[in-house]
Amino acid sequence: MPGLLRGIARTAVVAGTATAVSNRVSRRQQGRWAAQQENQAPAPQPAPPAEPYAPPATDMTSKIEQLKQLGDLKAQGVLTEAEFEDQKRKLLGS
Repeated sequence: MPGLLRGIARTAVVAGTATAVSNRVSRRQQGRWAAQQENQAPAPQPAPPAEPYAPPATDMTSKIEQLKQLGDLKAQGVLTEAEFEDQKRKLLGS
C-alpha cells in the first residue's frame, strides 16, 4: 500500500505542477497579445484647425474670394462637405 500511495502522490504533484505552468503560460500569452493590440490600435487623428475669425464681408468680391478659399479647403480634404456647407451658409447669410 505505501508504494501505491507514493505513486498517487507523485502523479498529483506532477499534474498540479503541469497545471500551474500551463496557467502561467496562458496568462503571459494573454498579456503579450493585449500589449500587441494596444500597440496596433490606431492613434486618434487630431481635429482640423478651427477657421480663423474673419470679419463679415461687405462687398461681393471678398465673399467670392472667401468662397474660393472654402472650396480649396474642401478640395484638399481639410473641410468635410457638412463643414463646407455650414461655412458657406454663414458667409452668404442664408
